[in-house]
Amino acid sequence: VQLQASGGGLVQAGGSLRLSCAASLSGNIMGWYRQAPGKQRELVAIISNLGSKEYTDSVKGRFTISTGRAGDTVYLQMSSLKPEDTGVYYCYLYNGRAYWGQGTLVTVSS
Repeated sequence: VQLQASGGGLVQAGGSLRLSCAASLSGNIMGWYRQAPGKQRELVAIISNLGSKEYTDSVKGRFTISTGRAGDTVYLQMSSLKPEDTGVYYCYLYNGRAYWGQGTLVTVSS
């Protein structure tokens, strides 16, 4: 399984970015985790193939996760970005086992 993430970059606080992740197959669950410098990887948002969504508290109301029609692409629309959102964002897919993308760096400047 291959996961190709894109869309990271440098943005000022209050700005927006959209992350995309294309997978070589669809998953029961797809989502995004992030790892800030010096911290452990944490869940940002996940979405099931039935459409249920889960967000970490710090991004609720600011981030939106969605999938493409074929269920093999996952997006993360990030708005009102804060410096604490800075980190490497990893695409995640689960279909009986977990798979990870290579990560895309998001840097939010104050």
